[in-house]
Amino acid sequence: MDIPEILFEPIVRAALAEDIGAGDITTTVCIPAGTKASAMVLAKSPGVVAGLAVGALVFRLLDPEARWEALVEDGATVGAGRHAIARVSGDARALLTAERVALNLMQRMSGVATVTARYVELVSGTKARIVDTRKTTPGLRVLEKYAVRVGGGVNHRLGLYDCVLIKDNHIKAAGGIKAAVTAARAQAPHTMKIEVEASTLDQVREALACGADIILLDNMGLDLLRESVKIIDGRAIAEASGGLNETTVASVAATGVDVLSIGALTHSAPAMDISLDFAE
Repeated sequence: MDIPEILFEPIVRAALAEDIGAGDITTTVCIPAGTKASAMVLAKSPGVVAGLAVGALVFRLLDPEARWEALVEDGATVGAGRHAIARVSGDARALLTAERVALNLMQRMSGVATVTARYVELVSGTKARIVDTRKTTPGLRVLEKYAVRVGGGVNHRLGLYDCVLIKDNHIKAAGGIKAAVTAARAQAPHTMKIEVEASTLDQVREALACGADIILLDNMGLDLLRESVKIIDGRAIAEASGGLNETTVASVAATGVDVLSIGALTHSAPAMDISLDFAE
């Protein structure tokens, strides 16, 4: 996994605390202490698997001696049916208590990876890259953005802190594109890119004249996108955003934009169906 465990362990601990509360009453009253068990983790819907290391950590936090064996790697594609993606063994109480949190996180991440892979395939043959947005589930951003990468997409900014993105309300509050970009240039680190949202050709020209590194072409039709790409002419990164879906993304990519930012990768991805089945 290309994110350090230190970044997602707090997420896993918070999820466990939310679910367990004062204790897993069902497991405590039904399962004798010391009982051992083993189980298979099964993907039951088609898609791209993501989050195996996260699932492993959930079980390990409740049973440090639990044994987890991933049978595929993140990024593996599974078809319809029941596909074993991991096996886990250890204290039965711990496995049962960890089950739902582990599955929830893996299902969510695999769903995001699956949707992303579908978008990436739809724009194959163009230069456009599929990127995510900040429209992520609160508290799960690091996991969801990792899942986007697993699906073949690229991360946009991780938060408000790693890129200057001047949107319509910033422009209004600052007194215009020039005023906003000038202020940003004066105060932002020299290593940080500046992106400006534009919804008209005049705004595209103004953002370009101000030296924007990236111009976000917001909710433009295909003709406006093509004209904007001509105006920009490689002098800035052209990013299309707004209203993109699986029906429209290919035609938008064909306009020549460099980047397609799609909130649906994270805010609308359905969970992959994953279950945990105990051995008899």
